[in-house]
Amino acid sequence: MNIFFIFILKNSMRNILFFLLVINFSPLKTEAQIYFPPIDPKATWEQQSPASLGWCNEQVDSLLNYLGDQESKGFILLKDGKIVLEKYYGTFTKDSLWYWASAGKTLTSFLIGKAQEEKLLDINESSSNYLGKGWSNCTSEQEAKINIRHHLTMTTGLNDKVTDNHCTTKNCLIYLADAGTRWAYHNAPYTLLETILTNATKTTAKSYTDAKVADKIGMKGWWIKSNYDNVYYSNLRSMARFGLLIQNNAIWEKDTLLKDTNYFRQMTTSSQSINPSYGYLWWLNGKSSYMVPTLQLKFPGPYAPNAPQDVISAIGKNGQIISISKSSGLMYVRMGNQKNQGEVSIPFVDSIWRKVNALACSNTTSIERKTMQPKVIFYPNPVSHLLTIVTNEDNFLVELRDLSGKLILTKENNTHLDVSEVEKGVYLVNFRSKQFNSSSMVIIE
Repeated sequence: MNIFFIFILKNSMRNILFFLLVINFSPLKTEAQIYFPPIDPKATWEQQSPASLGWCNEQVDSLLNYLGDQESKGFILLKDGKIVLEKYYGTFTKDSLWYWASAGKTLTSFLIGKAQEEKLLDINESSSNYLGKGWSNCTSEQEAKINIRHHLTMTTGLNDKVTDNHCTTKNCLIYLADAGTRWAYHNAPYTLLETILTNATKTTAKSYTDAKVADKIGMKGWWIKSNYDNVYYSNLRSMARFGLLIQNNAIWEKDTLLKDTNYFRQMTTSSQSINPSYGYLWWLNGKSSYMVPTLQLKFPGPYAPNAPQDVISAIGKNGQIISISKSSGLMYVRMGNQKNQGEVSIPFVDSIWRKVNALACSNTTSIERKTMQPKVIFYPNPVSHLLTIVTNEDNFLVELRDLSGKLILTKENNTHLDVSEVEKGVYLVNFRSKQFNSSSMVIIE
């Protein structure tokens, strides 16, 4: 081999190595950098104007007025961590405390994952290892099949139709199906996760929450007993801080609070096939179907068709909501009252996203949405007078039922349903034709 050829070969190899280094270390990701507010809650939280996002004042006012009409106490909308909208209603302020209700289930889910990361428990272990044998009214064989994962996924198989499904005493925890074979929104098995957590960590729920999450992200909150439940309370911004932590995959700036990426992925993706819209106590959008509390029905499509498909939500009674879209960089948090919405205000999550979609001044929204198009559309939702049915079918039946399944109204081949005399609340609308059946939830206000 001559000297000239060796020189060319060496230089070629040098160029290849340089090229590989450029590929490996070049910042290929174009996602926006997430901003994190200072740990000190009294410090300034950076803001971004609605105008900088191309949002119109008229549409912003429409969103905030709608939230006021829905008995909201506080609302905050973040873009890549910065505050774009923040509104308080009545005497409620940024320092006021309010309950998370079932939205707090997601905080418990995070803490269970942290305890597993610290090898204090294993979610595949039998719950009896931490609750003691005989904690339920099941046979010993039935009870042994229930593990911690079943509590996280609402698949314990315990009967949610008991008089009080919040009741955690033995006589209320009755076998209905084998663990893992039935999904049902059941509060009592969730509440028992607190006992599992405290027995595993040898400390209180508040102490473990503060040490592993709250103190590290500037969140101030308290677990407060209410009958059988243990409910988390905080101000609106603290709730938003937790949402921001989840939006950034459990990383607060450079501090990774949950290093078990496998658990985090399982927590925020379909945890079982019965209700694909449910993770580990998180509600997941963009799935093929979803279920709701009290019913053993599957509704086709995503629970929030007006939201980005990747939205995950913490949802609690009376509209306590954290709703996160990583793809758009948007997250909103809502606290307040909202009567007759049941255990989980799923339609309300979608209604707020519909208003957020309309914020853009142009006809093209800044939020990418890929929705599953239904064969029938019900609007408006919420509705106060006439519910309109849009369909290509000629012969069909429309039923309005309450959440217990009781028939309220029915119409044949009529594209309008008068609900003006129906009591306010959340209802099911069933559409039936020879071609297909469809069900949806609607709010009557």
